[in-house]
Amino acid sequence: MVSESTQRRREQLRDFLRIRRARLAPQDVGIPVVGRRRTPGLRREEVALLAGVGVSWYTSLEQGRNITVSTEVLDGIAGALLLSEPERAHLYLLAGLNPPSPDVGATEVTSEVRQLLDAWEQRPAVLRDRYWNVLAFNDTARAVFGFDNTAHNCLITFFTNPRYRAMPDVWASACAAVVAAYRADAAHFPCDSEFRRVVDDLSAVSPEFAELWGRHEVGVPIQAVNALRHPEAGALYFDATTLTVADHPDWSLVLYNPRPGTETVGRLERLQHLRLAAPA
Repeated sequence: MVSESTQRRREQLRDFLRIRRARLAPQDVGIPVVGRRRTPGLRREEVALLAGVGVSWYTSLEQGRNITVSTEVLDGIAGALLLSEPERAHLYLLAGLNPPSPDVGATEVTSEVRQLLDAWEQRPAVLRDRYWNVLAFNDTARAVFGFDNTAHNCLITFFTNPRYRAMPDVWASACAAVVAAYRADAAHFPCDSEFRRVVDDLSAVSPEFAELWGRHEVGVPIQAVNALRHPEAGALYFDATTLTVADHPDWSLVLYNPRPGTETVGRLERLQHLRLAAPA
């Protein structure tokens, strides 16, 4: 028996394919027009030919029937219908498959995101990629975490930064959840070697991480207390909120807010005064 959600998904797939087929003219895909066509758009047999699949199979797919699909076939249909990347991902979801991972290029951090980081002003804000590599940060994050102009990774920083390790009780209570969250993120990209590089690099310098990674625990990021001891400001406690950047889904914006009931706000203000008073 087909579930209601599956039936609804098939109906949406049927409508999506029909509408996308109807919006294309033969000349859009290099098909010569001979004589008059009774209906606009491509014919099913033309889409099937372009996608490299059988006409009856494509017809069954467009009619929402229960047939087996593969990523190769869906990619062929996406190419035949000239689908954009968001449309291609939508096709995968409607067909009941996980959409392919978007390609990660050396995309420059936009001015809008940098303005958002700076607008957080008195609070640390960090932009990271899917591997938790730090892409950008504001001046307060630079002062709080000791960032410089070299490359940083949030996972590696958590295990190796002396400022985190100077708060052993809080660090110990959060370390397993941090590793489980990273494994959950990496599981979405099983063939991406950059995750393995981060894990190997950290395992080589942190036996604690290597032991936790070997447990194969998986979890979602939790709203844990993020605490560190700054050499000048002292103990700082934050609640960290992670937001996905809409037009760059591989980017995450991490906003750190001083935890209520601690002296973090006052200590951040003193740190700000020290930073402004320091010689350039």
